[in-house]
Amino acid sequence: MEHDSQLKLYAAVAARLKEAHTTVRALQVPESVRKALIRKLLVVTAAAKHDLPDAARRLERLMKDLDEGRFPEGD
Repeated sequence: MEHDSQLKLYAAVAARLKEAHTTVRALQVPESVRKALIRKLLVVTAAAKHDLPDAARRLERLMKDLDEGRFPEGD
């Protein structure tokens, strides 16, 4: 039963990551900001391999920031 919930969470995180990449790609921001966002998405992807619930939380936080127009500083 727990395995099924892990699979569902994995599928949800994967779908949300795909959506996040699409969102970042469409943003009209400087390239340095886009790179910073992509790095954040890569960190979430790496975290998903070790701690899926934490990765889901990180991704939701990042998406909330994007929705509210809060972007990281560029290089």
